Amino acid sequence: MTRKYLDYETLEDGRIARITLNRPDARNAQNRGLLVELGEAFLEAEADDEVRVVVLRGKGSMFSSGHDMGTKDSVAEYTPGPGQHPSYTMQGGTKVGAERLMLQEWHYFYQNTLRWRNLRKVTIAQVHGEVYAAALMLMWACDLIIAAEGTRFADVVGARLGMCGLEYFAHPWELGPRKAKELLLTGDALEVDEAHALGMVTKVFPLDDLDEQTLEFAKRIAKLPSMTSLLIKESVNQSVDNMGFYNALQACFTLHELNHSHWAQVHDNRMPAALPEDGVPNWRDAAPVVPALKDKARAASPQS
Repeated sequence: MTRKYLDYETLEDGRIARITLNRPDARNAQNRGLLVELGEAFLEAEADDEVRVVVLRGKGSMFSSGHDMGTKDSVAEYTPGPGQHPSYTMQGGTKVGAERLMLQEWHYFYQNTLRWRNLRKVTIAQVHGEVYAAALMLMWACDLIIAAEGTRFADVVGARLGMCGLEYFAHPWELGPRKAKELLLTGDALEVDEAHALGMVTKVFPLDDLDEQTLEFAKRIAKLPSMTSLLIKESVNQSVDNMGFYNALQACFTLHELNHSHWAQVHDNRMPAALPEDGVPNWRDAAPVVPALKDKARAASPQS
């Protein structure tokens, strides 16, 4: 199957499926088309009885910059329709309501991520470079995380954009409660060595060896019978769910959507009247962030 935004291949006699996000010019930003294709690729791997492990990686300088906040592909997908921030003025002057945004985020961001977390295969995120915002969601949906040396993780929608985190709010579970608060309140980045020490990252390898070492790691897991791997995965996931993970996700998604509405009410007049020619909202003027962080917020927005 030919896909526009990602590549899919099987390796090791079909036991390993590898999905590569392929929007390097947009820093692998997650437009709706990419998320649809990613869902199809995960389902293809899940339906393939030969596949035992799925590796997810990104092409180019970084794993992913998070949600697509305004490339030409993204604008074409959402004009008209749900998906933009409720404060955005779309073509023709039509504003998108909070209810339609909530449906967009519930399906494409939250439910997709939850479904991939429970995929009936063992999944490995192979990450490198900067891992921003919604890229954390893709990574956290995977069972294991392999990172390159020098990788940095940041939820840039917190202190920098005035939002309370992601639609799939796994922060306290992945980072611990105090580190989650610190990163969300400050917008600071988490270095890979600290992420490994926290247990969020499984293994760290040199960037030049990342593909080879991740594949070797996946091959070790692929030697296990699928039934064994899935029982281990299910045992851990059910234990975490019984500790409150699933209920917390449900509650925090609602809080996130409430924050969208608040953000729109308070900062509506500061948003750009229309998307500029480069397709990227001008967060320098629009984002409710302290001046010292405005340029960083702009840098985090992918461009087509």
